[in-house]
Amino acid sequence: MSQSIDPFRAIAISHLAHELKTQGCSIIHMEFGQPSTGAPKAAIARAHHVLDTDGLGYWESPALKARIARDYHDRYQVQVEPERVTLTCGASPALVLALSSSFEPGDLIATARPGYVAYRNALKALRMIPVEIECGPAERFQMTAAALAAIEPAPKGVILASPANPTGTIIAPAELEAIAKVCRARGIRIVSDEIYHGLSYVEPAATMLQFEPAALIVNSFSKYYSMVGWRLGWLVTPADQVNHAWAYKANMFLTAPSLSQHAGLAAMDCREELEGNVEVYRANRALMLEALPALGLSSIAPPDGAFYIWADIGHLTQDSMAFCERLLRATGVATAPGVDFDPVEGGHFIRFSFAVSTAEVREALERMIPWFAAQARL
Repeated sequence: MSQSIDPFRAIAISHLAHELKTQGCSIIHMEFGQPSTGAPKAAIARAHHVLDTDGLGYWESPALKARIARDYHDRYQVQVEPERVTLTCGASPALVLALSSSFEPGDLIATARPGYVAYRNALKALRMIPVEIECGPAERFQMTAAALAAIEPAPKGVILASPANPTGTIIAPAELEAIAKVCRARGIRIVSDEIYHGLSYVEPAATMLQFEPAALIVNSFSKYYSMVGWRLGWLVTPADQVNHAWAYKANMFLTAPSLSQHAGLAAMDCREELEGNVEVYRANRALMLEALPALGLSSIAPPDGAFYIWADIGHLTQDSMAFCERLLRATGVATAPGVDFDPVEGGHFIRFSFAVSTAEVREALERMIPWFAAQARL
């Protein structure tokens, strides 16, 4: 019998939002963590050229693998050989590839709670056992070396995310180093989801490869490179695991989309345009933080990076799914219920994504401020 996994409730909110839109409602989509911008102009131009000149068969771009490897040196001063980079159809297959090629059914894998809903559900679907560690305000909603040292028995692996979804918090380099030390001592293999790297507002996020060369690194073109629909990501594996991971990838996923690989290579040289997107998110973040008191939201995770506000709404509800539906129907603003990310405490949390335009953030706040005020008076 197949393993039962939980629904992704933000998708249900999005479906309702699209249904309301067909009825003439004005909708602002803050439920998903996807940039409102498209791929960089040079990437789109490259794709047009390739469509006219290339048959687009199964292919894995040596140039793109080499360019990604070079980026680790340029950004983090870390040496990554191109053959250690496996191209995938987005970060989700990269995560499945990392887990399926590195662990066995029944293995205990630690994750932070709150955390991305697919960590828990992918582990369950692969018949591994998620060990969710409560990480609250005292831990800045992040996994810590102390928590990993205290787990008994020691898990086979841990999934880290910095910046994190849904909180946007970043693990400081000193803590990453401490986590790596604990994991080496206890035989815990690290899977580091670095999909939000490049989207930082306080300090750049460090890669786990700076502290643990044997870590598996998941990343994607979806967030910083603004290429969600192109479905292109990658997995960095240790040198001794390259052939093993590649065999899994070839049998389960074949290759990443050829067109996306051509476009992705072009996108990596569009830094000025991409940094312009980051400045929009920075402005949106500032608007959200300024408006939180007017929304009555005083307890949030520090949004160091990514493009999220994780806010406690416990003074208004213990049912975040119903709350998000009421908010959507009343204001047209779609948000993500906290229960997706934390099945224990998520009933009194909500996640806003500010990866929309600045004009949409302003409009969303104008709609939500009076509505939140009315809820507080009920």
